[in-house]
Amino acid sequence: MTTRMPTLFIGHGNPMNAIQDTAWSRAWSALGRQLPKPGLVLSVSAHWYLPGTAVTAMARPRTIHDFGGFPRELFEVQYPARGNPVFVRRLRELLAPVPVRADVSWGLDHGSWSVLRHVFPDADVPVVQLSIDETQAPAFHHDLGKRLAPLRDEGVLILGSGNVVHNLHAYAWGRHPAQPFDWAVRFETAVRNLIVQRDVQPLVDYASLGPDAELSIPTPEHYLPLLYVLGASHEDDAVGFPTDGTDGGSISMLSVRLG
Repeated sequence: MTTRMPTLFIGHGNPMNAIQDTAWSRAWSALGRQLPKPGLVLSVSAHWYLPGTAVTAMARPRTIHDFGGFPRELFEVQYPARGNPVFVRRLRELLAPVPVRADVSWGLDHGSWSVLRHVFPDADVPVVQLSIDETQAPAFHHDLGKRLAPLRDEGVLILGSGNVVHNLHAYAWGRHPAQPFDWAVRFETAVRNLIVQRDVQPLVDYASLGPDAELSIPTPEHYLPLLYVLGASHEDDAVGFPTDGTDGGSISMLSVRLG
């Protein structure tokens, strides 16, 4: 009998976490040692945000360096995980009637590989990415997460990669650690409490959470992966927060494990 996989949301933050020894990268490595080994990772990354729903359908997805202004060392990182083109069929079954486009041009962006190179450093687990449809409301994404839930009993680790709070306009780009903004702390705390209480609807309707939500989520792409993970969860899932804290004052590094 296949072990039900947990589902994870990881606050990935700065791409430099991929190569630096930080509290967050160490926690991701520890998480990888604790997890049951999945047969496949289905990653929903904030950085594949486009009209429509697409899935990577190549046998060898490329490592995408979708950023600029970072050291050469970061651009040299490769994460050579296999893909799984056959998995497209299963996704289409689960998400129907939503059309799912088989994509052979994208790959693994840093929302996926910057985390996975710590969680599964040997790149020995196949990885498939699912895009986020920018034309759809939050409830659509939560519903897709619900439809993906059966995969957890099929050995698939559903991974959402983004940030609960992601306001780059307020980010402190200096070298010294910045104190978190009060609104960022309040919003992260509210999200944690609602997850623990299993009160998901306010998290789906996050605009109803007021000014703190407006500041924390000026654009939705980094928040929406959380809704996939919450949708794929079960009422009896244990709740854990493998990482937390704030980077640059306005980026939440909160991670959520369900199951």
